[in-house]
Amino acid sequence: MPSSEPRPTIHIPGTTSHTIAPRAGDRSDEGTLRYLRAGAGAPVVLLHTVRTQAEHFRSLIPLISDQYTVYALDLPGMGYSEVVPGASYDEPAMRAGVKRLLTELDLHDVTLVGESMGAVLALTTAADLPERVRRVVAVNTYDFRDGIARSSLLARVVVTGVLTPGVGPVVAGVEPKAVVRRILQGGLGDKTALREDYLDELLQVGRRPGYSTVARAVYQSLPSLIAARSRYPEVKAPVHLVYGEKDWSRPADRQADKELLPAADFTQVPGAGHFIALERPDLLADLLNAVA
Repeated sequence: MPSSEPRPTIHIPGTTSHTIAPRAGDRSDEGTLRYLRAGAGAPVVLLHTVRTQAEHFRSLIPLISDQYTVYALDLPGMGYSEVVPGASYDEPAMRAGVKRLLTELDLHDVTLVGESMGAVLALTTAADLPERVRRVVAVNTYDFRDGIARSSLLARVVVTGVLTPGVGPVVAGVEPKAVVRRILQGGLGDKTALREDYLDELLQVGRRPGYSTVARAVYQSLPSLIAARSRYPEVKAPVHLVYGEKDWSRPADRQADKELLPAADFTQVPGAGHFIALERPDLLADLLNAVA
């Protein structure tokens, strides 16, 4: 990343940071991707949620790195991946970034673990690259109407403002710490799981040049994430659906995905909200380590 840009403030023991350059040729919408790597063993790829980054998995990575080689990706334009002016941030474009990670690093026998938006991308990437994907763990799939706006009245007001023509870019560029904290805590059963240094890291990333445009585009991408559900039946790898009891999805949303993936395992986590990687990394680690 350019030296003028901020650098991560959180270090996860045992991890190293790497980048993947844009591919040669006429792909003007591709930017440099950043990812974290840790551990040894079969590859597991971690895909984060809306408005977060690879450090979202800071507590999970140490719990699985004895069993796996862990790759935690900053999705295109997010975290410290490059912000490319004019690039798309809808589901197919973000999926293309995930596929770049798998193909450029030539990963096989991959376990894809995604939370929220990352869960949708894990499933659609598995549909596209069946020869590379061994298993999918999809946590709180973000593929339902209203999305984060279901978190709270505050979230609904902010997201509505971000999406409003004209003022939307301005609203997207203003992120008071107290507001971001309350919106993210709306995705947690245990509010204390949102650590202050992680919140500070997210706010620092939000000040990167062009990031407000990315944030607005990601909120606008929800219809493409909903549309991506049509790809779920194409997934050939075993799937484990994980939902927090207090996730923003409703029982009907969860049942609809179970019907699209009838062979999938299903776990509901008592008391947990949307951000299970923050609240219950131990549960996700147990699911993964049991089949490493």
